[in-house]
Amino acid sequence: MTDKRITLITGASRGIGHALARELAVTHNHHVILCARSKNALESLDDEIRSAGGSATLVPMDLTDPDAADQLGAVVLSRWGRLDGLVGNAGILGPISPVHTVTPKSWQSTLEINLNANWRLIRAFDPLLRLSSSGRAVFLTSSVAKKQRAFWGPYQTSKAALEALVNSWVEETGPTNLKINLFNPGATATMMRADAMPGEDPNTLPTALDVAKKLAEFALEAHDLHGARVNYRDLV
Repeated sequence: MTDKRITLITGASRGIGHALARELAVTHNHHVILCARSKNALESLDDEIRSAGGSATLVPMDLTDPDAADQLGAVVLSRWGRLDGLVGNAGILGPISPVHTVTPKSWQSTLEINLNANWRLIRAFDPLLRLSSSGRAVFLTSSVAKKQRAFWGPYQTSKAALEALVNSWVEETGPTNLKINLFNPGATATMMRADAMPGEDPNTLPTALDVAKKLAEFALEAHDLHGARVNYRDLV
């Protein structure tokens, strides 16, 4: 057990997830559970957090493993008896191409990580968040979930479906202490953005740390929004 808030972050090895892990662990004194596929990247992040006085637990895991979330949930329950925060940050861009050219494998992998993995996280951690006096959950979405564009079929479909899933959970948890929200970072200077817009100057965009500082607020005990869809640019 620990007096620190226990917050789980997926996609923690780089980009917004990496910056958020440092922000919550160091600035806000959370104990962060960091999930990503790259063990080496997680260990490097752990070194950064510990050298700055924070604490973390590393969980190298593949979110497409159908049993991984349930197994992690059992470990979190045994070790801490609750979860205070869940940040569904992990996601992939998928192919930027006409819908009719998307392969079944690419379609499935995009929905598996951006949608199905988050459903498994909700299923596994809803009971643990309810054991917290102030459970908080936030999932990263995108502007294309609301305003679709050509060639973004798999990604925007997965994000629109994610919003529907999260909003359903919001409605189901109204009488509880949980506060669940969606957060749209918008264009951010990350590797994913560079893949999507290779000609764009990243110096014109907010950094991952800029975004993480605002995103972190949604994992704090004091945060009281429930069922909101917040755009980063509306906060700055």
